[in-house]
Amino acid sequence: MVIGFRLHDTSSNPVYKYDHAYQGLGHIGGRRRKIDKGRSGTHAGNFIQGARKNQIALAPIPVGGKNTMDESGIAAFAALGNNMQTRMMTNIPAPLLMAGATFLFATMSMCVKFASTQYSTGEIIFYRGIVGAVMMMALTQARGETLRTRFPAMHFWRSLSGVSALGLWFYAIGELPLSTAVTLNYMAPIWMTVLLIGGAALLGSAPVDARLVCTVLVGFAGVICILQPAMDRDQLWGGLMGLLSGLLTAIAYLQVSALGRAGEPEDRVVFYFSVGSIGGGAVAASVGSGWHAHTPQGLGMLLAVGVLATLAQLLITRAYGTGRMLVNGSLQYLGIAWSYLYGVLLFADPVTGVTLLGMGLIVGAGIAAVRMRQSVASASRIDTTLES
Repeated sequence: MVIGFRLHDTSSNPVYKYDHAYQGLGHIGGRRRKIDKGRSGTHAGNFIQGARKNQIALAPIPVGGKNTMDESGIAAFAALGNNMQTRMMTNIPAPLLMAGATFLFATMSMCVKFASTQYSTGEIIFYRGIVGAVMMMALTQARGETLRTRFPAMHFWRSLSGVSALGLWFYAIGELPLSTAVTLNYMAPIWMTVLLIGGAALLGSAPVDARLVCTVLVGFAGVICILQPAMDRDQLWGGLMGLLSGLLTAIAYLQVSALGRAGEPEDRVVFYFSVGSIGGGAVAASVGSGWHAHTPQGLGMLLAVGVLATLAQLLITRAYGTGRMLVNGSLQYLGIAWSYLYGVLLFADPVTGVTLLGMGLIVGAGIAAVRMRQSVASASRIDTTLES
């Protein structure tokens, strides 16, 4: 049975005891780190990364050997497991990651609809932010990264638009059939095309492509099909909020793209968005309907919203980082299909033929917008972190 590691430097082949060699490796890896038994997991991860970087082999030590493993060595097994999980996720094809992300987002929206019967929109955003922030803090610590940023102002504006979009979308989910609210939020790529056309027209930098204009018109024709037959008059306000959430989501996407070009890692972007959700949700809940008492079912839904949203963001970020933007942009519309199934099976949502036609028009227009925006604008890849 193997319970420890022995360090071999492949250049000179000295053999060190794990805990002694570890401090020397701090110099080799570029910066010195002290061993701290209470934080051994992080240090063990740094140890293994440094060993790989400097071609230092980790050899197993059997039970009863002279150099058996201490607490830090035990943590190295956990670090190796995390590294294996990361490699496994990297090896998953991007289309599968994207499909999984859309399923998690749709499941999250279903939980939001259940939670909206007990909590206000501000409360749901607040608790979703807490869960997301805690998860991202744990993830960055496990990776040995930092949450310090050089772009606080950019994060502020990104969080302002993103949290506003999230609040409007959560409100729409509570007021509308689930698939209708989700579809309206997926208008974001079409709104981005509108922004592209508007920017080109104002700057006069390039002629407006007629195909982009047709794409926008088809998308809004789909909106008309969805809003007209599927809504009662008292649902019209929810429909407008859902449509506006798509516009703000498009603006948030552009800000995420700017942060990516500035060199800000995705984990940090998600963390500060979660922090913004905590602040925005707290303000909205305090000045709105107030805070409600918890129930076991309500707490479960709030926890599920935060966990599912964060996991989906990580999957979708990985998908955009390893796959093709056009394929990912097309597969993201699977979220509409998932939400349609949830709405019909769990909420008995009324869905007519005209509504399905409208969904199809929006999906087709969105996919066309992604394709043409990529070729016409020569835009850099947008790492999508949906605020859902």
